[in-house]
Amino acid sequence: MRPANASAPLPKYPVNNDQLDFAFVADLPTAPVTPPKRIARAKATQPTAAPVQATLQPVPQLSKVVMDDAESMARALEAHPDYRVMRRLVPRLQWPQPQAQRVCTVVVLDTETTGLDASKEKIIELALLKVQVDLDTGLPVGEVTVYDELEDPGIPIPKEIEKITGINSAMVAGKQLDEGRIAALMQGVDLVIAHNAGFDRPFVESRLPHFNQLAWACSFADISWKDQGRSSAKLESLAQAMGYFYDAHRAEMDCHALLAVLAAALPVTPAPIAADLVTPSSTGLAWLIGKAQHPTYRLQATNAPFDAKDKLKARGYRWNAEQKVWHTRLDSPHALQEECAWLKENAYHQRSAVVQVEKLDAQVRYSNRPGETLYQQL
Repeated sequence: MRPANASAPLPKYPVNNDQLDFAFVADLPTAPVTPPKRIARAKATQPTAAPVQATLQPVPQLSKVVMDDAESMARALEAHPDYRVMRRLVPRLQWPQPQAQRVCTVVVLDTETTGLDASKEKIIELALLKVQVDLDTGLPVGEVTVYDELEDPGIPIPKEIEKITGINSAMVAGKQLDEGRIAALMQGVDLVIAHNAGFDRPFVESRLPHFNQLAWACSFADISWKDQGRSSAKLESLAQAMGYFYDAHRAEMDCHALLAVLAAALPVTPAPIAADLVTPSSTGLAWLIGKAQHPTYRLQATNAPFDAKDKLKARGYRWNAEQKVWHTRLDSPHALQEECAWLKENAYHQRSAVVQVEKLDAQVRYSNRPGETLYQQL
């Protein structure tokens, strides 16, 4: 994190709070239409009659109203409780210049791939947005540097992937990621943010190993969107809740959408995990930057009695079939101690037990690499 200068708050669309007045509709020109006469059913022996087409007179002023005054109409509709207005998300490549002394350099990342398994599938598109974030406001500042490139995976792109992304084998033929340009862009980066980093990080580290030296955060898992009043943590849904729509499932546009979502103030300020975790204006960016400074813990209910499974499941523990153990994730040492006390009381029935804890910092979180293994006596 390096010093730089502050930023102004995000611009907001002005909203007219007056009740919507539909008087302007009466001023629109009307086009008299004479309905066509009803055509009698033709007899079987007669040839089929040519279709009769009704024509409407053009309404030139309507196009002018829609095209020239669309934003005013949208604002009027926004003021009415029965309407919600969606706007196309326009990528923002320049934010106000920083004036504060505390900034963090982040990269917003997204990939498109040939499938879900990072051990077998390949990247077909990688997008990166590099921007500084003012730690006093939680807002992006200055210029956004963009990298977006396709890559030939060396295998045919499955039809279902082509249908989702619009990327076909012809588009990627002979294409290759510019590793030198990527390495230069990643110089000085403090944090990589992806929406579902557990998916993107293994793919990127397999293709570009130097990414494993960087801190990562996940905007899907590291923010409790349910607690923020959102019905879904999917990126499209989060953007829609802000009044935006966009063409999803292309890496660069998904990055722009994620930056817009994270640059907005969170509807509900999360309870801080640590005193320095939340800035006065708690944007999604500020929360993720703060959270990346602190480890998380994966607690395993090692050798828990079989009759405890229903309690563990109800508590939010997940079953790892490979390791045959119930586990949960905790965000702080305090939460870890409280959970150990709950385990002893409810799962182990006050019997002594030793459970395994995996300590995960931002350098290994969401990767395929293990964290630091600890053992906790209950």
